[in-house]
Amino acid sequence: MTIATVPTEPITGQKPGTSGLRKKTQVFMQRHYLENFVQAIFDAIGGADGKTFVVGGDGRYFNDRAVQVILRMAAANGAAKVLVGQGGILSTPAASHLIRLNETDGGIILSASHNPGGPDEDFGIKFNMPNGGPAPESVTSAMYDAASSMTEYRVYESHDIDLSAIGTHAVGDMTVEVLDPVADYADLMETLFDFDAIRAMIAGGFRVRMDSMCAVTGPYGVEILENRLGAPRGTVVNRQPLPDFGGMHPDPNPVWAKMLMDEMWGADAPDFGAASDGDGDRNMIVGPEVYVSPSDSLAVIAANAHLAKGYTDGLKGVARSMPTSGAVDRVAAAKGLDCFETPTGWKFFGNLMDAGRVSLCGEESFGTGSDHVREKDGLWAVLMWLNILAKRGEGVGAVMASHFAEYGRNYYSRHDYEALENAKAEGLLSALTARFADLPGMEVEGMTIASADIFKYEDPVDGSVSDNQGWRIVFEDGSRIVMRLSGTGTTGATLRVYLERYVAGPDGLDEEPQAALGPIIRAARSLSDMETHIGRTEPDVIT
Repeated sequence: MTIATVPTEPITGQKPGTSGLRKKTQVFMQRHYLENFVQAIFDAIGGADGKTFVVGGDGRYFNDRAVQVILRMAAANGAAKVLVGQGGILSTPAASHLIRLNETDGGIILSASHNPGGPDEDFGIKFNMPNGGPAPESVTSAMYDAASSMTEYRVYESHDIDLSAIGTHAVGDMTVEVLDPVADYADLMETLFDFDAIRAMIAGGFRVRMDSMCAVTGPYGVEILENRLGAPRGTVVNRQPLPDFGGMHPDPNPVWAKMLMDEMWGADAPDFGAASDGDGDRNMIVGPEVYVSPSDSLAVIAANAHLAKGYTDGLKGVARSMPTSGAVDRVAAAKGLDCFETPTGWKFFGNLMDAGRVSLCGEESFGTGSDHVREKDGLWAVLMWLNILAKRGEGVGAVMASHFAEYGRNYYSRHDYEALENAKAEGLLSALTARFADLPGMEVEGMTIASADIFKYEDPVDGSVSDNQGWRIVFEDGSRIVMRLSGTGTTGATLRVYLERYVAGPDGLDEEPQAALGPIIRAARSLSDMETHIGRTEPDVIT
């Protein structure tokens, strides 16, 4: 076995975003493509010499081959040790936990999150820092700079490592430890939640359905829900991670988790339903004929976190991404907690958590988590909800009704317009921006516009400034329209339109959300002149 230095040259387009580098799988499979970017990661962090890393992914197509390449490149770059999940599998929150638990120098996570997988679908790679969180912009910029000047990469010439069984191997002077991908994470969950109370609730006949969407949380759900909490076998469906997610779109929302939604609206619905995404960091919560929006889920958790044993002393503070509804703000105000509004991207929460400013964070895009790791965590949210239900002795519907009665309701929805031409999507936002100065005071759909701006964030921890983080129109009654382009897709642009209306109650708390938001929806379409710019008014996905 020898180290090969392979001549190469820069490949265009290797600019990582907030969630790393995502492209079509066939792009990553091109000659030198993956290797160039992995070398850029090592170069950007000051080299790998003597360092320890965590490596794993969500099991999507090409995951197994990419892990072998990364291991050989880590060895060639002088790494001392790599911890890798059995079979190359690790959920993103589990990888974050392993980085922190073992005090490693970071980790390389292979995932395109909730995007479809397969030879003709999506793949992704990102680096997480020693705190377990996604690399900040300073590091991702350094990766891009390194990739843009790449002339060679180093790789160990050796056979594949057997990752099918737990054990230790050597690649040159580097140790590879193959770990159970689930055990340490499951142990952590037992320290945070009252498993005895949840177990007793389930033993009493409370029925749970967990849809893992043929993605990474299948083994985690089986171990925790079925093996440790005593739920019947079959509680976790679509439990086997598959390279193409069984042809599913592993995005836990009412559109793509249709099988779960149909069951929860059926005649013999379970008491609680949940779904998770490709890499296990997102979640959807439902009850019998009750859909809990991610924004409302965050608010309910903030109001009830003290019921979980890991949070009995209360929360340090809460944070939400700017497009997420203000429901959690109302809980924070009532409980005297600091509440931060950040741009979209979990790295912004990481700064606040590392500084001890917050212990609960959430995004409207089905991401919720706490300071136990530095990533959003789908199964954590599921277990938090089960803990709350067990302690309160109530169902999902009763908990939501009680919450709305106490805090009012922020009706909320997101409309996604997918695969747009970039120029057309950017043109819509540019034209909207040009109108901002004239919008305050204008009446639309019976509502008066109070302000219009582009969200700018100054990090209270490090002072860094993030511009252009979302286009906002706020009405005098607190209703909002927010627009932004998503960076998680691989084809064209996705325009996300976030719509919010607050009702204090006691009346008007049980309307159908799209009906309640009708004036906001119409205002968003007319103010942005949507049909002229993108040729559409109806979204591809509503969540």
